[in-house]
Amino acid sequence: MRRLPPLTAVEAFVQVARLGSVKAAAEELALSSPALSRRVQAMERFVGRNLFERRHQAMLLNTDGEILLARLAPALESLAEAIEMTTGEAELLRLRLAVLPLFASQRLMQRLPELRTRHPELHIDIDTGAHGLSRLGEGVDAAIVLARDVDPGLYSRRLDRNKVVAIGAQRMQEGRSAIRAPDDLRRMTIFLHRDMPETYNSWREAIGRPDLEPAAVDHFDSGHLMLDAAAQGLGVAFMLDSHLHDAHDPRLVEIFGDVVVDSQYSYWFACRRSALSRRPVRIFHDWLFEAIARD
Repeated sequence: MRRLPPLTAVEAFVQVARLGSVKAAAEELALSSPALSRRVQAMERFVGRNLFERRHQAMLLNTDGEILLARLAPALESLAEAIEMTTGEAELLRLRLAVLPLFASQRLMQRLPELRTRHPELHIDIDTGAHGLSRLGEGVDAAIVLARDVDPGLYSRRLDRNKVVAIGAQRMQEGRSAIRAPDDLRRMTIFLHRDMPETYNSWREAIGRPDLEPAAVDHFDSGHLMLDAAAQGLGVAFMLDSHLHDAHDPRLVEIFGDVVVDSQYSYWFACRRSALSRRPVRIFHDWLFEAIARD
């Protein structure tokens, strides 16, 4: 058998590569920073070259390190699967996913049968509570959130890009009191989601009307209820174009169809960087972006 480096050295190399920090990797592996550094140095001595660019409080893979990590990944996956099959842990994998209810109902649940067919061993606990990002690592493995951006200390990947649209009941475009121009919002109540508080401000600034004030502003923490309130004719909801299209509700229309405004907010997948080494997180992540790419 070929001579191999100590598994502890391989593990140290992979964790530092993924987290970009000796301190963070040491905390993840319950080691002291000096102990972890010695393991990384052992890996570098074994391959006979440096694998990182060492910067103040950061460790970045160099070209040799990138190549080694790419070559190690399939082998580590096979090793993990072999151990799980031997210990019986492959029978059940569990992901604790925080996700917004509207995204779950409109875009996730309908796709989960495909994931279950491909990975019957994966089970998902779905958490629709607020503040998914702040609970990563504390009851939640990964989160799908609506935000402008995500803390760079986390791993994050944008799921989509959207437009801001004004959504209302179809009957709002009919009759004497129909809404035909942005100025008509002065006599309307508008709805804003608490996760997208600046949606209307960005919309009115983009159309060159920063002074345009609605009659009132109502705030919601539920996208479903926003859409339902708009369908009932209670006001105009400023949301994403995907929210309207995926609602498939014939009562709802885009009020100002000729107004195109890019949204500052997007859906993001996020998790702690160390969580990507866990099979449930990695399986879901890879499947999710494959499904989105197909769409």
